[in-house]
Amino acid sequence: MEFLVNAPALANRTADLVAARLSEAADSRGRATLAVSGGSTPVAFLAQLAERKLPWENVHIFQVDERVAPPGPERNLTGLQEALLDRVAIPTGNVHPMPVDEPDLAAAAAAYGDVVRAVTGTGGQLDVVHLGLGDDGHTASWPPGDPVVDATDDVAVVGPFNGRLRMTLTPPAVNRAGWIVWLISGVTKASALRGLLAGDPALPASRVRRDDVTLLADGAAGFGVTSPD
Repeated sequence: MEFLVNAPALANRTADLVAARLSEAADSRGRATLAVSGGSTPVAFLAQLAERKLPWENVHIFQVDERVAPPGPERNLTGLQEALLDRVAIPTGNVHPMPVDEPDLAAAAAAYGDVVRAVTGTGGQLDVVHLGLGDDGHTASWPPGDPVVDATDDVAVVGPFNGRLRMTLTPPAVNRAGWIVWLISGVTKASALRGLLAGDPALPASRVRRDDVTLLADGAAGFGVTSPD
């Protein structure tokens, strides 16, 4: 676990680590895969990642979660597009948005899982999965008390959660990743972060594995955490 002095430093450090992992994967296999969580916190990290020199023609971008909402500001894809995708030379075919416009969401979720498996060529093992942490202890779109934490399929539809149905990678898909990076910022996340580090089973985020994981937080989120490891 690393504490960074502030949110800009956190974004910069996360971009450095993610870029290094993606470069390593692309060099070794000719392809790198990254799944990005939604929300406002990752926007600065994505903007920093756009500044890194990467073989974008060999990078594939997936979503960890997405709201079932009309195209526009409520969609996680909008922030991803503006902060990263519009600023790098990534082929359109390398961008894999969650298909939340489909009328049959369950079938669309299953199809997205198939796409992940087809593109990775490694049984659905994404190289990098980026996660955030909600002040209620959720990560991805795993609401507290929702059975999605016990899902066996790779992609599920949950909710409504905060007013919207969501499509999300499930714990099996996240925990299969080659590397997981947490990006946690803000004082409102401090209590949830303490619970996560303590392994509180009531927190959905505690369903994420502990090995091959890097947790990065700014000082505000780390308030009250005295012995990070």
